[in-house]
Amino acid sequence: MRRVMVGLVMGALSVSAAEPEARWTGWRGNDGRGIADGLHVPTQWSPEKLLWKTEIPGRGHSSPVVWGDTIFLTTAIEGDVVPGAAAVKHIEDGKEWRHPDSLGAERRHRFQVMALDAKSGKVRWAQTAWEGTPYDDRHRKSSYAAPTPVTDGERVYAFFGAEGLYAYDFAGKLAWKADPGQLKTWGMGAGTSPVLHGDLLILQCDEGNGSDSFLAAYDRKTGALRWKVARKVQASWATPVIARGAGRDELVTSGNEAVIAYDPATGRELWTAKGVNSNAIPTPLAGDGLVVLSAGYPEKVAVAFATGGSGDVTDKALWKYAKGTAYVPSPILYQGHVYLMTDAGLLTCLDAKTGEVKYEGGRPTTPAKFVASPIAFDGKLLLVSEEGDGYLIAAGPKHEVLAKNPLGEAVYASPAATAGRLYIRGERHLFAIGS
Repeated sequence: MRRVMVGLVMGALSVSAAEPEARWTGWRGNDGRGIADGLHVPTQWSPEKLLWKTEIPGRGHSSPVVWGDTIFLTTAIEGDVVPGAAAVKHIEDGKEWRHPDSLGAERRHRFQVMALDAKSGKVRWAQTAWEGTPYDDRHRKSSYAAPTPVTDGERVYAFFGAEGLYAYDFAGKLAWKADPGQLKTWGMGAGTSPVLHGDLLILQCDEGNGSDSFLAAYDRKTGALRWKVARKVQASWATPVIARGAGRDELVTSGNEAVIAYDPATGRELWTAKGVNSNAIPTPLAGDGLVVLSAGYPEKVAVAFATGGSGDVTDKALWKYAKGTAYVPSPILYQGHVYLMTDAGLLTCLDAKTGEVKYEGGRPTTPAKFVASPIAFDGKLLLVSEEGDGYLIAAGPKHEVLAKNPLGEAVYASPAATAGRLYIRGERHLFAIGS
């Protein structure tokens, strides 16, 4: 088994008719691709030039999501040590095993869902979804609020791993909650975010050694379980993506042992391929009639498949590339190119259709580390480092750093973008950049 460092006031106006440019609805945006073209996203900022910043209690690596004038976040607030409390035991090769960087389950926690006003940054409400000692530990560098919530304009849906799935309306009232079961994460914490598809809310729940892993779809209005399928894939932290093409939708999942595409409406398996043979953390990429899977530890791999396949398509890969991938951050597919990045922010640009290398080893202007995943807009890539610096990189076959914008605070969560706005969650604050 390979290990991973992962996993960041009542009464709102009705926003069900929010304009599309005022939405960033879930992990990596409205369709899981991380693209915000045509929205005039800001390209210059500094700690002294911000629209607003709001202190967020606790610890969270989940990204902000936006619908109209409402921003949603999750956070985990740590309390005192509870005598006798401990994480679930993990057994490997017949022996108890514990990651040396695991912690958290010995303390009481409150997991909260928050709503903020997008114009002012004022906290509208904060609801405690769950309180107690967690079922499993988290990595010391991660957070119990790592999965990003998702919203459909009526409710916001927040997933906290073994501690449950929760739906709140825009006024902060709990609509329903669901219990996915006791999910073992090898003491690393939950990482996968929920995905909306029509009237379904889909969770990828890979846990432990894979004997009890599954995918589940819940009715987004009631929380009722609509379908559930077992999958023999060990614990992963990757969020699935909906690939649209070949006359159908495909829910593409990454995993150590297997890459599997499902019919998101029913859970029926559509095609499979050999897995990434590493910790499955980065989100798959989808677009241009293909999907790209990647992983960065212990092996580095990126592989592309055409959508619309059937059966085992391992030998039908469009291309493969064996370096330049990250442990945690996801790559991005934008304007016909796949941009792989390392945890140090070194970029590799590949032709999305052929895998042809356009450049390798494009560096940020100063040494940096990255946990957040990039987004793209208006011919540019945005990479935000752990140090809180936002690097704007020119999209295309030539690497060029266009700007470096400091924020003045550590960043572990991926950014969100709407019309004229950029929202970045720092270690202690949510920052709004724009006009």
